[in-house]
Amino acid sequence: MDKKLLDILVCPACKGPLIYDKKKSELVCKVDHLAYPIRDDIPVMLEDEARQVAEEELPK
Repeated sequence: MDKKLLDILVCPACKGPLIYDKKKSELVCKVDHLAYPIRDDIPVMLEDEARQVAEEELPK
C-alpha cells in the first residue's frame, strides 16, 4: 500500500483515521469497528463492502 495514499484515506463513515492491516489486506477503523478490503492494491472504501470487526480483532 502506498504510504501517501494511506495518509489521505479516512473512514467514509466517521472520517476518522484508518489502520493498514497488511496480513488481512484491509484498512481498519477502530472507531466504527469496520474493515475495508483492499482488492488488487485498490482500497474499496464503501460501507456496504466493509465487514464488522470484533473488539478483540482490532489492531493495536
